[in-house]
Amino acid sequence: MADLNQIMTWTFVKETEAPSEVKEILIDGEKIEAAYKTVRDVAVITNKRIIVADKQGLTGKKVEIYTIPFKSIVIYSSENARGILDFNAEIQLWTRAGTFKLNLKKGINIRKIDRLIAQHIL
Repeated sequence: MADLNQIMTWTFVKETEAPSEVKEILIDGEKIEAAYKTVRDVAVITNKRIIVADKQGLTGKKVEIYTIPFKSIVIYSSENARGILDFNAEIQLWTRAGTFKLNLKKGINIRKIDRLIAQHIL
């Protein structure tokens, strides 16, 4: 398990489909709103939380799943350059458990993620 005294960081590379291991843990009434490929993992945003499936080991058969419930987010920020030099953007989430950073590669719509977070925490 990761040390939550450090900032946990994931990089979203592109939009994708949600994997079955994430679909299997959804609760009644929970809907997938977006899914993103990360370097080796996948992140899914639902109407209740952000889920990151983190593949472990050389084969990637072991999966650790992190859940960030929207109700635990105290404050968040989004940052991007907008325009030609906008190669990446980032969203930072402060929760009761620690701080999380989502790096977004070029082509990821930061405003879509911004709206999803705002819609569920405000």
